[in-house]
Amino acid sequence: MRTLAKERRSRKRDGPVRHPDNRVALLFLAPFILGAVVLTLGPIIGSLYLSFTDYNLLQDPNWIGLANYGRMLTDPRLHNSLIVTFTYVLIGVPLQLGVALGLAVLLDKGMRGLPFYRSAFYLPSLLGASVAIAMLWRLIFGSEGLLNTLLGLIGIESNTSWIGNPDTSLSTIILLHVWMFGSPMVIFLAGLRQVPAELYEAAAVDGAGAWTRFRSITLPLLTPIIFFNLVLAVINSFSAFTQAFIVSGGTGGPTDSLLFYTLYLYQEGFGAFRMGYASALAWLLLIIIGVLTAINFWLSKYWVHYDN
Repeated sequence: MRTLAKERRSRKRDGPVRHPDNRVALLFLAPFILGAVVLTLGPIIGSLYLSFTDYNLLQDPNWIGLANYGRMLTDPRLHNSLIVTFTYVLIGVPLQLGVALGLAVLLDKGMRGLPFYRSAFYLPSLLGASVAIAMLWRLIFGSEGLLNTLLGLIGIESNTSWIGNPDTSLSTIILLHVWMFGSPMVIFLAGLRQVPAELYEAAAVDGAGAWTRFRSITLPLLTPIIFFNLVLAVINSFSAFTQAFIVSGGTGGPTDSLLFYTLYLYQEGFGAFRMGYASALAWLLLIIIGVLTAINFWLSKYWVHYDN
């Protein structure tokens, strides 16, 4: 107690305690804070308000309450877009992650020219979402495209437009999504480099084969990386727009087989000028992604293994 009293008297003699000056830090953070408020928080609040209005971009918004959300229950094109998008996610995401993991395991073997292959495989992730690649994809799978030409070389004559056929159009977009495996592959490769080599050596001494080592060592230690890639892939897949827009010409394809959710949202907002309904669709998409992300985090405790 005497020691504490002496410290207090010493502090009084030395004057008040000076707190660090944070004004310089706030000055450097000001552009980010301003951008977050003006470009992120402001539009979020604005879209929430517009989702309860009838707004056509030309006249003032007219408050209609929950009418936009009630319309979703009876909108057949919305229901179809959800089916198309969920099919795209449920098939495309596992295939993409599977291909990325398989190639990462092969590249982890230490082959010659690894930096070149790593860069070459990563390139599709940079270009896949571009307009140029989407147009190229449309030419490849057209009635006179590269695919039909290759089939003709092996004796299979085909004049089918794979994009114009509602039974195969979505498959071509899923294939494009799988082709963009570079980003998760690089992350998987970084995770594989963190697996201790001693574990593989000990398993090999015990007589474990390559598949057993992969199943019992590699996969459990990679589950945090798999989980990270899975969450990002699901979010990015629900946000896919460019591929469907360019390949389908902005119409949604034959019988709306390429009517992705984001494409339908675009059509309602900037095609039909129903911006109020489009804002409600945007909030529904946010809720769907949020719920799926929460489910992924809840399920992760059953299959994701951390160091502890």
